[in-house]
Amino acid sequence: MIVTLTEKAAEQAKKYKEDAESFLRIGVMGGGCSGFEYMFKWDDKFDENKDTKIEQHGVEVVVDKKSALYLEGTEIDFFESLEKQGFTFNNPNAVKSCGCGSSFQA
Repeated sequence: MIVTLTEKAAEQAKKYKEDAESFLRIGVMGGGCSGFEYMFKWDDKFDENKDTKIEQHGVEVVVDKKSALYLEGTEIDFFESLEKQGFTFNNPNAVKSCGCGSSFQA
């Protein structure tokens, strides 16, 4: 499986779902302090030739084929503490990450 969405992450994501037709798009784009930046947004555009769609814990997740190369095996979770909260990416393909966790180097 390209990405795994934990149950906790799925429950948090559902709170922000925009409409019934949207799905969670997860991807990678150039940028950030380490070279690549994670993309995590609600979207309604799906291309069968370019995207892969899976359902996890009641959330439809879409990953484009280019991003899949960098995200294979990634677990997305939701972290909460007194200091911070947010979605975390545990990416086994990342050889280096920035301090904030929003960008990586592959």
